[in-house]
Amino acid sequence: MLRITLRDGEKVVINGAVLRSTGRAEIVVENAAAILRGRDVMSPEDADTPAKRLYFACMLAYLDPANLTQYQSRILSLFEDFVEALESPEAKSHCLSFARNVAYCDFYRALSDCRALIAYESEALARLVPADAA
Repeated sequence: MLRITLRDGEKVVINGAVLRSTGRAEIVVENAAAILRGRDVMSPEDADTPAKRLYFACMLAYLDPANLTQYQSRILSLFEDFVEALESPEAKSHCLSFARNVAYCDFYRALSDCRALIAYESEALARLVPADAA
């Protein structure tokens, strides 16, 4: 059983259906379901970096298990490209955790690893921008 509290206007995706609360709401999910809060849902337009594309593909695999094979192929391709560019041991650790979670089809936990990789990627890209250009 999972209890979710939503603020007025907050969205949640449950098994592919987008729900929006009107007023404060509490939802109790009593069986297994693919659930993402609105803030964790990424649009295709927002998947504009390698780590974000990896997150987006993983999110689709989580929310749309009927097309899992298609998403797994995409995740593997994106993962191979991404992991080759990493230098940080911490980021590589998240990659190992991500790969393990994807192998076990635990896409919800893999999304958590992706969020850490997005943060790492953001920090790495910020270091590349000259101080006077910011």
